[in-house]
Amino acid sequence: MIGNNGARLAFSPRLNSSPTFRADSRASEEARYFGRSANVMPKILIIGASQGIGLEALKQALASGYEVRAMARSANKISIEHPSLEKVVGNALDRDHVEAALDGIDVVVQALGVPADLQALFGPVQLFSESTRILVPAMARAGVGRLICVTGFGAGDSRERLGSVPSIPFRIFLGRVYDDKDIQEQIVRGSGLHWTIVRPVLLTNGVRTGRYQVLEDPKRWRGGFISRADVADFLIKSAQTNAYLWKTPVLAY
Repeated sequence: MIGNNGARLAFSPRLNSSPTFRADSRASEEARYFGRSANVMPKILIIGASQGIGLEALKQALASGYEVRAMARSANKISIEHPSLEKVVGNALDRDHVEAALDGIDVVVQALGVPADLQALFGPVQLFSESTRILVPAMARAGVGRLICVTGFGAGDSRERLGSVPSIPFRIFLGRVYDDKDIQEQIVRGSGLHWTIVRPVLLTNGVRTGRYQVLEDPKRWRGGFISRADVADFLIKSAQTNAYLWKTPVLAY
């Protein structure tokens, strides 16, 4: 289970500096975190912030004191108003939109989704890979080094842990989506960024509990359920630590 008793580790996610990874005293680490003063929180860009995990992450980031830039095609429909929230109407597949959204950002949370419709079932799905092909080099050009990317259990090397029986409906209903997420993960892994790939199991609309498991060991990867709110809990906590840097944890109850 994720807890808050570990040391917060100081690091700079900016690619135009030399990142260091170390445990420090609380006072000094807060002063150096993201190269900002102790009383200024880093600024997070959430791509796909208008619904689902992205919207939950937006709420929790604001509650935790972050400055948040929420990017989505329907960002103007987000009902939340907050002095630390900036809503940006933008398309994750538009290079100019992405580059503009990265200005002044410290951490990127990529939480895109596709509707469960006939296109996802039978048509080509390229949103995840194509948006990531745009995002990764744009982050490098902007000097933004920290990327937290949401894919799902069944993407990449976690697919073999599905088991033979569950893998049949998975392949039928989610095969095209997860084929594209496989490519997305490959792009992130090869990016040179300070990345974390987050793989939640089946999602629910339940409340945030904070009582979930972060499964790093592939031998422990398994299916199950987790609420979008608890996935968001992990995303926002991951913005404050390097404990899951270059890792692909599966999240489940």
